[in-house]
Amino acid sequence: MGHEGHDHDHDHEVSASSEVTDPGMARHSWAPESRASFAPRTQVDRPRQVLRFDAVGGAAGDMTIAALLDLGVPRDAVEREVAATGLTGYRLEFGRRIKHAISARSLDVHVEDGQPQRDYATIRRLLESAPLSPRVAELASRAFLRLAEAEAKVHHTSVQHVHFHEVGAVDAIVDVVGASTGVAWLEDRAGGEGALAISVGPLPLGHGRTRSAHGPIPVPAPAALELMRGLPVCDAKLPEGMEAELVTPTGAALIRAFTELLPSSFGRWPTMRPLAVGYGAGVRDFADRANVLRLVLGEPLEESSAATHLLLEANVDDLSGELAATAIEALFTAGALDAWTETITMKKGRPALKVCALVRREDEATTARVLLGHTGSLGVRVVEATRHERPRRFVEVDTPYGSVRVKIADGDDLARVVHPELEDCRRRAEEHGVPVREVVRAAIVAVG
Repeated sequence: MGHEGHDHDHDHEVSASSEVTDPGMARHSWAPESRASFAPRTQVDRPRQVLRFDAVGGAAGDMTIAALLDLGVPRDAVEREVAATGLTGYRLEFGRRIKHAISARSLDVHVEDGQPQRDYATIRRLLESAPLSPRVAELASRAFLRLAEAEAKVHHTSVQHVHFHEVGAVDAIVDVVGASTGVAWLEDRAGGEGALAISVGPLPLGHGRTRSAHGPIPVPAPAALELMRGLPVCDAKLPEGMEAELVTPTGAALIRAFTELLPSSFGRWPTMRPLAVGYGAGVRDFADRANVLRLVLGEPLEESSAATHLLLEANVDDLSGELAATAIEALFTAGALDAWTETITMKKGRPALKVCALVRREDEATTARVLLGHTGSLGVRVVEATRHERPRRFVEVDTPYGSVRVKIADGDDLARVVHPELEDCRRRAEEHGVPVREVVRAAIVAVG
């Protein structure tokens, strides 16, 4: 099986001058001094840095390596890990391209003819036997597994028998191992496993057709589309009549592997303090956008919001009083701190109820589902709310009717408030055949 479109804009070839030196480390003051090898793997509780994938012009393997180099990953680290695979008959050409006045790093992989056929099983054994750094091997192996799974599904064959054409196998191995090296290097410098998080913005989907070893195929390439299941995508909105493959199977496989093995988030930009920015260039020039993959490394920041809780609301005009009572009871059971109804007037003068619940942020999904299920409403409004609470404590007091739990608010220079638990009072009243208010009064007296 051929590897479809693994090299971004692989139907277009342009020359790029080789660099004499690699200024990456000198240009990025955030990066610690390069070490000869990755440190022993350690784990941290929460991410200390976040790497944002901003696919301005798309995402491919060569673009990912180039952007990582531009971000500050040392070139010798990438070359060392790629060389550890034992591959021969290829040459890496590092350079720069200008894309809409943006100077971006570039990488071209030149492969000699006569490379052997390699299926997924062969590549897996190569990665397992090569003296790669453990994290690089883990990331690269996951990317190739996902790539082979996607190809196998598209071609209706087994994963082990997926074949990569001669040039494509070398090119893909270089791209996957090189990009995995860059991410592993950043993770290591951030503090170890779990210290680097991945954030992925919408991946732009091109359209048209591209060439493969099997002939013309639609864009997005079938394998690329399989790999982007679960990832955010968007229409690239290419100019009328323009055809372009923007996200390649290798680029999608790398992003998928990184998000599976590192803490990850998707969609909007994370709240962070940017530390470094890197640009990786594609080959083609687009009139409507810079053909670059932008990577941004930053320190995550907590979202600033004074709101401590959420207020959930649903308007319903066909809810009886009995059903409203069961809805409120279900909301309390689901974790609502408070729940109530308000009488309102809806459109056309119809009398209705607004069912409300005050909840903790972490209980939003659960209580919203309960609110929808018990009211029949088609939607729930969510409003941020701040709850100021008095200090409170619980005591259990003895009364002539038995023990009763009592909630007491005090200790803040305000008048003390005593609330006997109603359910306790109700049970004691039933046991002794007295009004509930008698048990409530006795509990308050017992507090003193």
